[in-house]
Amino acid sequence: MDCLVCHESTGTYKKFPTGAGHPASEPTVFPDENKTYYPPDWNKVAQSVQRPGRENCGTCHFYGGGGDGVKHGDLDSSMTHPDKHLDVHMGKDGQNFSCTRCHSTSLHHIAGRVYQTPAVKEVKSLIEDDLTSKITCVSCHSKTPHRQNAKANDHTDKVACQSCHIPTFARINPTKMSWDWSTAGRKKDGKPFVDKDEFGKPAYATKKGDMRWEKNVVPSYFWYNGSIEHLTLNDVIDPLKEVWISRPAGSIDDPNALIYPFKVHWGKIPYDKVNKKLVVPHLFPNSKTDTTAYWKVFDWNAAIGYGQEYLGLAYSGEYDFVESLYVFPTTHMVAPKENVVNCTECHIREKGRLAALGQIYLPGRDRSLLFDRIGWLAVLAALAGVCLHGLGRIFVKKNREE
Repeated sequence: MDCLVCHESTGTYKKFPTGAGHPASEPTVFPDENKTYYPPDWNKVAQSVQRPGRENCGTCHFYGGGGDGVKHGDLDSSMTHPDKHLDVHMGKDGQNFSCTRCHSTSLHHIAGRVYQTPAVKEVKSLIEDDLTSKITCVSCHSKTPHRQNAKANDHTDKVACQSCHIPTFARINPTKMSWDWSTAGRKKDGKPFVDKDEFGKPAYATKKGDMRWEKNVVPSYFWYNGSIEHLTLNDVIDPLKEVWISRPAGSIDDPNALIYPFKVHWGKIPYDKVNKKLVVPHLFPNSKTDTTAYWKVFDWNAAIGYGQEYLGLAYSGEYDFVESLYVFPTTHMVAPKENVVNCTECHIREKGRLAALGQIYLPGRDRSLLFDRIGWLAVLAALAGVCLHGLGRIFVKKNREE
């Protein structure tokens, strides 16, 4: 990144895809896109400098992972000019916030939800100070954002606001939910090809394998204290189980943890069968004579061998594919209050939003014979008390009349 990525406003400042972060110095064709990249008009872009707009932020955050909505389910190009039904904060007909309204900076240190560990510790409210370095919903809305005595206020100690106020993500554009690298390499008539799905997104590509895109995705929910645990290339994995490349940290016993919504991405990726570690394949050819890049020769063994050697990591020469998962916190696409998650979507016996969330007793979802009996006894006792009270009043009234 450089200053112009965030601060130019012409929209013409483009980096060459394989230019190591540099724009083209002369008109250059990028074969994969069959597109010509031109040198920037330096005077024009330099004179357009301003505070970052949504387009600046979206250049990376909407298109991370190689395309629109690939990584984040709640950040894609639909958030450039959303209406309030997509996001009440950024909607043009709503609050019309820019990204920098919440993600404020101090000496270019950008405030965010997960930039501190844990992010929610010692939160300073924006109500008290408009230059906090940690942003959560309570920074603006406080811990009692609903009307007085509303039951929803009782949830804020254990449930993140996003869990109720973001019913689904990817509501306009689809987001990639799975990516199976093990199927890559198939060709048609000896040539790489791409098949697209109903959204116009790649469902299969010779270079990347099978992919699945979805819209209006219901988040997955985890206990989350603001930290994400990450797997490293030195960690030994169990290939018989799904490998969590990243997962939320936190539990019900963690005072900083809340029930929080996430996008969970499923994948199938290569690993070293002998060393039982994830590997880094060499994908993009670095020259016309490159004989190890997967996207040129479609040889996983050669690509993995080169990638591991380049990083100084061991490789046994034997590979296979393992199922993997990783997470993205969901905090944008906040819906209007009339579209929030209904109580019964969580407090339901089967197939509720929190069906997979453990460590808690959830009324409506969970059952306890002892609690059920105590509850019914309480109901019967209350009913008996009302009946006895009513009979008593009738008896007393009758005696007075006599």
